Amino acid sequence: MAIPAGAVIVPLGLIFFASGLIVNLIQGVCFVLVRPFSKNTYRRINRAVAELLWLELIWLVDWWGGVKIKLFTDSETFQLMGKEHALVMSNHRSDIDWLVGWVLAQRSGCLGSALAVMKKSSKFLPVIGWSMWFSEYLFLERNWAKDESTLKLGFQRLKDFPQPFWLALFVEGTRFTQAKLLAAQEYAALTGLPIPRNVLIPRTKGFVSAVHQMRSFVPAIYEATVAVPKSSSPPTMLRLIKGQPSVIHVHLKRHLMKDLPETEDAVAQWCRDLFVAKDKLLDKHIAEDTFDGPEQDIGRPRNSLIVILSWACLLILGVVKFLRWTSLLSSWKGIAFSAIGLAVVLILMQTLIQFSQSERSNPAKVAPAKPKNGREPSGIGQGKQE
Repeated sequence: MAIPAGAVIVPLGLIFFASGLIVNLIQGVCFVLVRPFSKNTYRRINRAVAELLWLELIWLVDWWGGVKIKLFTDSETFQLMGKEHALVMSNHRSDIDWLVGWVLAQRSGCLGSALAVMKKSSKFLPVIGWSMWFSEYLFLERNWAKDESTLKLGFQRLKDFPQPFWLALFVEGTRFTQAKLLAAQEYAALTGLPIPRNVLIPRTKGFVSAVHQMRSFVPAIYEATVAVPKSSSPPTMLRLIKGQPSVIHVHLKRHLMKDLPETEDAVAQWCRDLFVAKDKLLDKHIAEDTFDGPEQDIGRPRNSLIVILSWACLLILGVVKFLRWTSLLSSWKGIAFSAIGLAVVLILMQTLIQFSQSERSNPAKVAPAKPKNGREPSGIGQGKQE
């Protein structure tokens, strides 16, 4: 049943941001006191601590929003998920694709070591962005001249990661909207590239760098195709908070890193060809309203439910004791202070909702036409970044 957003934003926000600040504090202490002496020990501790925060968002998907994720993949890939390092590539169709990836990582046992390449502004988001920074997410400025070295150092830093990790890379560079699709189609028509219908034109420089830097220690690429069936409304963060259910289909294919071409140009072309095939796969999904292949049962573990209930009980107990100790609500100043605190939570929750919306991601731009040489665009979706 759908619930008015205002009735749940404050209590959910209070639990998430209060518990998140506790998680951030633990991460910060471990970063200062543990990491200088043992990076592996810090990473293991941080993995467990970060999961205490990320599981709250998993609960939002699984138990509160009632989102049903159907995974279509072969049995071998399903058995290997979470047991090996992997570079995860996906189309960026939904406002909550990142949460879908976290759900699959949680089912695979590597939620705490699920990483992503993000825009630099993400790390300034209170709680969630700070936790990403402590967890070694890669943050880019969207300028290849600056980001090239950042990516190389970030990829190499993962070489000694002590547990299986997933690194998510959205090579389209921005979230899908009809306006961005029109810009991509216009560019493709001008340059002789295949005209996309359901995806944007991939930006390959980051992907090429990832393959070049991680080929020796990451055995596989997990290629995910995300689609929403006709019978379901597109999932958004606001719909999740309102408790409105959705259905999401994910087609997952495993590619061996060793099978990719050796040269940078050939790897870039492999990526473009992959998205042409992905476009056709999405055409087929639109026609049949499902993906081919076996559907794997990913279940709905109770871990996230236990974590959210534990946080809620702990924080309620703490608030009650704090109010008794301070008599905060017995004076107008205390009431005003409490009201300001609630307003801050509302602003932070609104920021998180807006951050997830496709319409508020970077607008598409059409670059000047180039010769029909098959090269990637230089101005779609992420400004100067490629």
